Amino acid sequence: MVIVDGNNVMGQRVGWHRNKSAAQRQLIDEVKQIALSQNEPHILVFDARPRSTVPDKWNHSLLTVQYARHGSSADELILELVYRRSQDSEVSVVTSDRALTRQVHALGAEVMPSGAFRRMLEQES
Repeated sequence: MVIVDGNNVMGQRVGWHRNKSAAQRQLIDEVKQIALSQNEPHILVFDARPRSTVPDKWNHSLLTVQYARHGSSADELILELVYRRSQDSEVSVVTSDRALTRQVHALGAEVMPSGAFRRMLEQES
């Protein structure tokens, strides 16, 4: 199981903020391809749902997209997901957030830096 800090990975691409909805859709497609090629479930987590056609919760056989609840953050949702899943299986988290990295490690999960994940996405394209 891989849990991806979506905003953190999007921040690795220059100009993503010009069209956040398009950047999210592109990242969803890219992570779906990685999940399929690795045959490993991925959960892509964003801070907030954009005002666009991106669904509230998106499910594919190996990819789930979730958004933090109103008044909450993606980091909080990621920690919740790690806590729930780390007792059942190995969990890796993709983020470059230092505080989140420390907390995730304390829960027993591995961490991949967002930049390394971004390069992996680009190699798959």
